[in-house]
Order: sequence, then structure tokens, then C-alpha cells
Amino acid sequence: MADSAFFCPLSHEGVLAVRGADAAKFLQGQLTCNLNYLSDTQASLGARCTQKGRMQSSFRILLQGDGVLLAMATELLEPQLADLKKYAVFSKSKLTDESAAWARFGLANADQALAGLGLELPAETDSIVRTDSLIAIRVSPGRAELWTPADQGEAVRTQLAAQLEEAELNEWLLGQIRAGIGQVMPQTRELFIPQMLNLQAVGGVSFKKGCYTGQEIVARMQYLGKLKRRQYRVALTDQALPEPGSEIFSPTHNSSVGEVVLAARSTAGSELLAVLSADAVEDNNLHLGSLDGPRLELLTLPYELDRDREIQH
Repeated sequence: MADSAFFCPLSHEGVLAVRGADAAKFLQGQLTCNLNYLSDTQASLGARCTQKGRMQSSFRILLQGDGVLLAMATELLEPQLADLKKYAVFSKSKLTDESAAWARFGLANADQALAGLGLELPAETDSIVRTDSLIAIRVSPGRAELWTPADQGEAVRTQLAAQLEEAELNEWLLGQIRAGIGQVMPQTRELFIPQMLNLQAVGGVSFKKGCYTGQEIVARMQYLGKLKRRQYRVALTDQALPEPGSEIFSPTHNSSVGEVVLAARSTAGSELLAVLSADAVEDNNLHLGSLDGPRLELLTLPYELDRDREIQH
């Protein structure tokens, strides 16, 4: 299913809105991504970090109306709002939960269906195309998000269902895993720095924009540090689907060597994104949950890590 054409509601995420005259200026000092790169035709991934560079949330961000929208795991929205509001006191910006205002769908291999809605979406990742009421975002090759005002959500769903099979959210998450796009979930809040999720490799970290919360730690790791743990893609033949944050062990090291970031069922069992120590990956003796748990098989990611290229962003 993950390789076929389908759509599904993105029921696992909410929408945080920051609106007002200072919205972009305020967020520029809070987020890892460069808001100056956003436009009506360009979105971005990004993260909000603690002072110690640990991610409170990760999200997809886009301009809309008089402000900015951030889509993130629903359970992270309330704590992220509370944290950002502490810094927005002297800013002409208003932060709210707009989840109920939007209906969002994930579409795979469905450009023809988008065209039928008047949306000719470019192939380039992070590109955006809009009509009066619809927003389509290219999130990775062959995959797109479709946003619509909530009062039009059912009508759009009916239009999509006339052309596409409706799939479970699992199929969308499997595509996300195969695209190598990690995501902070409630269980992994403040566990990872951005480079551990390869966020810099998918355009979610700017090293040219200047200061933001946690920037010193993130920049030091990129320029001076040696990243000992980062995100990999792995397969599991066991049918039990691990939760984000589940530990991964190495009998070779006789210890825990990483955590699950995201998991989804596949035809062979399941596929995972996981943050793992480089030493343990080299040994290739990885087990889920315990030293004698199910064996994990390393898979490839669709991108290379290239520090020289990443710091130009």
C-alpha cells in the first residue's frame, strides 16, 4: 500500500498558529529553521529546542494569512504553546491551537488527484501550491499534504475518495519512515538534539540565521562535535509494533544503544526510524527491548549526511 496511490486523514497531528505583526520575527529567535526562507510557495521542517538543544517538538511550518502554522504531534501542542507563550509576552503575536480549524490529509502518489482539485504541485520537496481554500505541500518525493479549512474537510474527503483508496494512518507513517523524516513524539520529548534525527539533512536546521533557543549547542555539534548517535532506518520481522522511545540494545556492548523514533507496520513486519550509536551500528547486532529481544536489520536512508552542504542552509 505504501507504494500505491492513497490518501488518509492526518489524525495524529495538531496545528499551532502564531499570528500577528511580529509572528515571523518572534519565531525566528525560537526555532531551528530560517523563517526568511518561507514563502507562499515554500514550507520547511523545523524544531523548537530547550536551552540545552533538546527538541521539545518538531514540525512542518508554513505561512498562512497573517501568520505561521506549525503541524506537530497533537500531544505536544499544549506544552509547546505553554512554553512559547512565556517568550511572546512582549511580542505582537498571538499563539493559539488551530487544530479544529483545519482538515489535513496525507496523499501518496496522488498528483493527478491534486490536479483535479486545481493544485499542480511541483516535485521539489517543501514546495507549496494554493487555491483560494486549499494548500498542498510536497513533503517528500511522491508524498504530499493537503490542508483545507475544517468546514470543507468532508467535501474534500469525498472528492479524494472518488479517485483514491483511503488508507490507514500507518501507511502514511511508513512512507515517512522510508523518506527518513524523524519526528518528536510525546515519549521522546526533550530526548534528542536536531542532528540526532538528521533534521539538518532534510532542511530543518539553519546555520546561517543567527541565534535561537538552543542554537549554541546545535551549532557546536555541527561545527566542532562528533555526533555519536544519529537516526537510522531499520526493519523488524516481529509483528509487535514498538512505541517511540522504546530502547534498542546491543549484546556486543551489553547495554542500551538507542531508542525508537517512529515505527509502522510493513508487509514483512515493521520498519523503524531509530537513534542509534554509531559504534553499535558498525557492529550490526541490534535488538529491540532487551539484549535478547527481536533482531533489527539495518536499511538504507534516501539521503546522505554532508556537513559542508548542510551548513550552507
